[in-house]
Amino acid sequence: MHNSFVLFAGFASAMPVFNTSPSIADAGIPAVLTSPSIAGFRDPTIHPSRGGKSICVSGLVNVVGATTHNFQVRKELVPLNQTAVTALMIEAFIPGNAAQTPKLESVNQTFEIATTLCMPADATTSPPKTVQFLTHGAGLDGYYWDFAPGYSYVDVAVGAGHSVLFYDRLGQGNSEHPDPRIVQAPLELELAHEMVSLLRAGNIGGTAFSKVVGVGHSYGSGITEGLNVYYPTLFDASILTGFGTNSTIGTTMGFDLGCNPTVASAVSAQRFGDLPAGYFACQSAQGVQIDFFSYPGFDPAILAQTFEQQGVSPIGSMLGGSIGGVATNYTNPLAVVNGMNDYPYCTGNCSYPTDQAALVQPKFYPNVKAEDFGSFLVPNAGHGFNLHFSAGEGYTFIQNFLKSHDI
Repeated sequence: MHNSFVLFAGFASAMPVFNTSPSIADAGIPAVLTSPSIAGFRDPTIHPSRGGKSICVSGLVNVVGATTHNFQVRKELVPLNQTAVTALMIEAFIPGNAAQTPKLESVNQTFEIATTLCMPADATTSPPKTVQFLTHGAGLDGYYWDFAPGYSYVDVAVGAGHSVLFYDRLGQGNSEHPDPRIVQAPLELELAHEMVSLLRAGNIGGTAFSKVVGVGHSYGSGITEGLNVYYPTLFDASILTGFGTNSTIGTTMGFDLGCNPTVASAVSAQRFGDLPAGYFACQSAQGVQIDFFSYPGFDPAILAQTFEQQGVSPIGSMLGGSIGGVATNYTNPLAVVNGMNDYPYCTGNCSYPTDQAALVQPKFYPNVKAEDFGSFLVPNAGHGFNLHFSAGEGYTFIQNFLKSHDI
């Protein structure tokens, strides 16, 4: 699955409303604290994290995305109504129904990417030199990482002394929503690479970060994995969550059809009415539960919020070009963290017949030393383990792993 990225179900939360000038007066942050730098942001807003323990700046960042590896997705392949969407999903799994490999298409554009940079509330005058670069999964937006009080990976990472950057991937949240046919993994990989380069140069937030940790979830782990294949020295360490080696045609089918991808504007005319054909969303909260949650390890209110704030999935992520492979030249620390009951990668049991997270290293990272690899299964949690009661156990493992490698 990590090559095809046919992961439609999604959930998202709205970014803060972007103001024309930065302000902390109404954000719940004491005015005596120094605000994060707004360098590189357009329409910046200063605000606390949703978890309440970090100071953040959110805004739009112009990012150049250039690739020659997108697939040419013909316009007539975009389903114009729900009947056609459902048929497309079924046809994707019919044996012998695979289409010929499309022609490659070049994309070279500047996109507006909604970005949030957070740091410790007591360290804004001297920001940490290490930043965690967080990439969310399909159909999500960046607030998967800072969903609500008690469900904030951001606050735990910042509490460990790091800065954190998360963003809405292209076509998600408050980022630009281009023609959904071009929103493909190869383009998203290059956008992520450019953003990391901007971070290291000090062009986002004014700090030239000396260490960058790549952290991904699901589709976002696929992007992080792809960066490790094509740019093996980009990250000083990598954390892959919701990722594995045991995805099958059955789990992929169950995951995708469980979501029941629906024309996004039909799911919510208020939120998605302006989006063109080719953007999809999950039809129901039950579909989101099937794909991302493990009962009884979650609060039903979090599931309801997840569905109400879900994002969209563009057709390009289904029919477009793939990335990934074996990261032969990557040698830095690597950890894989999954919910014990992850469905798409473990069919609901990541400990059977052995730790499925641990299998990532020998298959995809043959030159990462044993002492530089770690794996952890978050108990009583599904594919979206950040949204479960036990999320903190995964968060703590990750920070301890990084600390043990002097990061």
